[in-house]
Amino acid sequence: MLTRQRKQHILSVLRRDGHVVARALSDELGLSEDTLRRDLRELAAEGLLQRVHGGALPVAAAEADFAGRQQLAPQEKVAIGRAAARLVKPGQVVFVDGGTTAVQLARHLPANLQATVVTHSPSVALELVAHAGVEVVLIGGRFFKHSRVAVGSAAMAAIARIHADTYFMGVTGVHAEAGLTTGDLEEAEIKRALMAAAAETVVLASSEKLGAASAWVVNPLTPGVRLLVSPDAPAQALAPLRKAGVAILRSDNRNNQDNHGDSDGGA
Repeated sequence: MLTRQRKQHILSVLRRDGHVVARALSDELGLSEDTLRRDLRELAAEGLLQRVHGGALPVAAAEADFAGRQQLAPQEKVAIGRAAARLVKPGQVVFVDGGTTAVQLARHLPANLQATVVTHSPSVALELVAHAGVEVVLIGGRFFKHSRVAVGSAAMAAIARIHADTYFMGVTGVHAEAGLTTGDLEEAEIKRALMAAAAETVVLASSEKLGAASAWVVNPLTPGVRLLVSPDAPAQALAPLRKAGVAILRSDNRNNQDNHGDSDGGA
């Protein structure tokens, strides 16, 4: 089999199964694992997959810059943002991450809400200018233009001095084995710090992030994480996440937990 044919076959297996296991595929094709790993490296360099230990996963489409991400699943992000806004209760202190879905959360907070929003995203902060009852705490640091958020040691130090009720997290990939991932090392560190400083974490995940992975791990999936998805999130993508013990919330009008979830974290 020619190199081009092998690579096309690898990508077709990835589309079909949602992952590639290097040993199994090398046996199927009668190739050495070294040859297959070389193909995976080259495909990863072309941005066509994300290499992980033992194989590969779909690359996260959400690694595009802020403007590019605005074009991905815009209606899903509105629905998820609206549902996330309903989870913010009066008097709470909440962390709101950067990203296009987080902007929708801020945009849909009730006009009469009395709460405190802590964010390292100027885009989120600006959405809340007209919310008289929402106190906004803007975390500073080095401005990471790709995602329009503050990162670095100054941001980390500020986060360490805050205890929040809920962290609304944005990621580029959610995978049962690879965990919660993002496309930048410093962003991953900030997200990890925000997660540690909050009593609970709600991950805002439009469908293109489900089953995908990026290079930098924020945290493994744990039963304490709640995942807020759209009503149209594919059942096939949710099944392994549910098996990992994650509580799944659907962003429908009731914002009820997915009926197939086995945790009691409905909202």
